[in-house]
Amino acid sequence: MPRELTPQQATELLKPDDTVGIGLGPSQPPSLVAALGERDDWNGLRILGALLTTFSEAFKHPGVTFVSGFLGPLERWLRDEGAKIEFIPADFRRFAPLLADQHPRVMAVATAAPDADGWCSLSLHAGGTIAELHAAGADHDRLLIVEASPRFPRTFGLDGEQNHALHIDEIDVLINTESEPIAVAPAEPGAADQAIAEHATRFIPDGATLQTGIGSLPLAIAQHLAKGDGGDYGIHTEMFNDGLMQLHEAGKIANGKGLYDGFSVCTFALGSRELYDWMHENHKIAFLPVELVNDPHEIAKNHKLVTINGALSVDIHGQVVADTLNGRQFSGIGGAEDFVSGPAYARGGRSLVCMHATSVVNDALVNRIVPSHAPGAIITTPRHQIDVVVTEHGAAELEGLTVRERGMALAEIAHPDFRDELRAAAQVA
Repeated sequence: MPRELTPQQATELLKPDDTVGIGLGPSQPPSLVAALGERDDWNGLRILGALLTTFSEAFKHPGVTFVSGFLGPLERWLRDEGAKIEFIPADFRRFAPLLADQHPRVMAVATAAPDADGWCSLSLHAGGTIAELHAAGADHDRLLIVEASPRFPRTFGLDGEQNHALHIDEIDVLINTESEPIAVAPAEPGAADQAIAEHATRFIPDGATLQTGIGSLPLAIAQHLAKGDGGDYGIHTEMFNDGLMQLHEAGKIANGKGLYDGFSVCTFALGSRELYDWMHENHKIAFLPVELVNDPHEIAKNHKLVTINGALSVDIHGQVVADTLNGRQFSGIGGAEDFVSGPAYARGGRSLVCMHATSVVNDALVNRIVPSHAPGAIITTPRHQIDVVVTEHGAAELEGLTVRERGMALAEIAHPDFRDELRAAAQVA
């Protein structure tokens, strides 16, 4: 049986130069992470995770480095404040072997409260940590710390395959709290989002298997589908969000996908408190490890697959920049490449890259469809992977087009102020 400790008592079990794995986003134990900031003797502590969702003064300590696989707003703010934030470029599905290579002595995770049989559901995150959590629990030289809270929803994997839980007997330290998972209220879609949704849904047939991400744009697409005449959709997605819940509530989900039939599949969830309450003990949702969910060949087994991803900019060749701004890390690769390439293996699969045609920077209108990326730009998705690019001005189907034809097609969905420049660049590309 585990020792039941307070967050502060649990942090005393860490060495000043330890290595701690806390996973991505909603897997991070809030009270434990916060309590790390109450110690001041850190001297080489490395914390491994991604998409920070909980703050700790420890991250600003000169003896602490946070190693991230995906930067979120909190990491960017900490980096700007001078904290030691380092980024590992990797697809999300590679997080599991990368974490195993790092071999953190301590693994820590947030879970739902133990059930009557002693199982602690991994709640909102399967991701790339499950193998290391079990490994740490089985190794006497390592430490498995679990922060369990009844405010985290009890969710499930697949019976007989992935039970998405830790048993009380394999846990070294149990911290019982009333911690809340971070709730992210969905941003209301604007007019441009609504226009993009109208263009994007033309590529989504009845019975399509869907993948979407975070933000107002995926929400707009899901809401458009929820209100439309189509249906019988399936869900195979990296992140489960409020929009996908709304599709369920609208009676639009059948999940006759050909893979994991009957279940909406994801590897983590991030959204509103309403979403988390809806997920609690909901057997229609299956949380599976990211190496299964994001495997392009597994993705391709789904019927009528349509994946929806975002971009920061695209050039006339179709090269996509999605995780850096001006050559500086902004977010991460995540599952973008997996869900762009997966449809290429699927019969009838489509991959949509959806983006606003412009943004406003210092009160100036900036084109996001460019003749060429600036020197030092870091390409997220190469040109040969791109299928369809969608903006509020329309959709450009790029697969099979020459470079000149691609540039001309992209010019047609750019903001009118920039179309002539793009057409001229396409003619000499």
